[in-house]
Amino acid sequence: MEFETVIGLEVHAQLKTKSKIFCGCSTAFGAPPNTNTCELCLGMPGVLPVLNKKVVEYSMKMALATNCRINKMNRFARKNYFYPDLPKGYQISQFELPIAEHGWVDINVEEQHKRIGITRIHMEEDAGKLIHDEHEPYSYVDLNRTGVPLMEIVSEPDIRSPEEASAYLKKLHATLRYLDICDGNMEEGSFRCDANISLRPIGQEEFGTRTELKNMNSFRNVQRALEYEVRRQRDILLDGGEVVQETLLWDANKNITNSMRGKEEAHDYRYFPDPDLIPIVIYDDWIEDMRNTLPELPDQKRVRFEEELGLPGYDAEVLTASREFADYFEEALKHYPQAKKLSNWMMTELMREIKGEPSAVQSCLVTPENLGALLTMIDKGTISGKIAKTVFTEMMETGKDADTIVKDKGLVQMSDEGELLDIVKEIIAANPEQAADFKGGKTKLMGFFVGQLMQKTKGKANPKLANELFSKELNK
Repeated sequence: MEFETVIGLEVHAQLKTKSKIFCGCSTAFGAPPNTNTCELCLGMPGVLPVLNKKVVEYSMKMALATNCRINKMNRFARKNYFYPDLPKGYQISQFELPIAEHGWVDINVEEQHKRIGITRIHMEEDAGKLIHDEHEPYSYVDLNRTGVPLMEIVSEPDIRSPEEASAYLKKLHATLRYLDICDGNMEEGSFRCDANISLRPIGQEEFGTRTELKNMNSFRNVQRALEYEVRRQRDILLDGGEVVQETLLWDANKNITNSMRGKEEAHDYRYFPDPDLIPIVIYDDWIEDMRNTLPELPDQKRVRFEEELGLPGYDAEVLTASREFADYFEEALKHYPQAKKLSNWMMTELMREIKGEPSAVQSCLVTPENLGALLTMIDKGTISGKIAKTVFTEMMETGKDADTIVKDKGLVQMSDEGELLDIVKEIIAANPEQAADFKGGKTKLMGFFVGQLMQKTKGKANPKLANELFSKELNK
């Protein structure tokens, strides 16, 4: 029996406000435990929440960027449950009237385009954090995170593979970063994801029993956890068993899921409208004000790179994967206006130096201007492409410009025909067998001869001139 995978994702994005959603306490990460708190954070009797307007505006921006309908009247609800890191005994969230609904984003997986629906976007406050002592049977609570503003983005169950799930998450992450409303730091918990996953026989319309996956702090872990759960559920179903509806934690060290608790339903939380907060009314002019502040988003930038710069779709997709990488490319383009050559260098040499993490380019020691100057030196014949890679590595390590490194190390390309011709003749004389084979038709030996020249000149010979000289001498 063959099965179809059905995945829906719930993404929590921490919004980049200076203060919390209902009070003036700081949202700064890394403060000593329980220092960014007040009477409201601690759930003291008699306190009243006051809504942070920025949270509403940031949520509206994301709604517009993901093609959602903004509900002109929405309101907060109390989500009731007990946990030690939730001092009030309830979380202020949104339920039947969220701020936005019915949107979508487009993704590309293996050159296949797909549209993933968004069920809803809603605002809520974060809970605190429990810290468990590894050596003693104690747990501690840090309430600094209590009340930090979150935006939850819930997808439709349109995702059909772990690869699609990863692509969808990356698109949301990029969009939030382009809007500059979330720093997207997954290690600090600013961008978190829960996944609902089930399997059903191909052709069946009814969904199978789903499980919920938590504790996934990277795109790679999300994909690995989903792949594991697909295998686990498939094995259960093929053995004639039944999947249990439950919440599972992903163990990244063992690459397995562990049961956490039975899966709750909405009625378990006894939602009801929060009596301390009045409904939010959003007028058309407020929506338009927010629309006018939107930057050029990843999809728009990708299309522009393809249409105006003539870049292939793959290049445009990679370059726009993060706001920082796209900005770096556009700035470098001002100093080296050859889009494809620049794109090639950024996707290979630069991406390798920043360990394949596009957003890390913001801390790169090579400025866009200096990268443009390096590529200009290659075009002018000042240095070869091979030497340029060595120069680039040193630029990354020291922050020096290419011209300084080339002069200090004497790396200027040898382009003097007379000087190179003497070395070419010397190499041919030292390798009579290879020379005879070349004349006999083994033209691939040209690579051997040029390689010998590069070795003797320590990579400084002009490769184009080297080929011309060898061709001329060997064909005499």
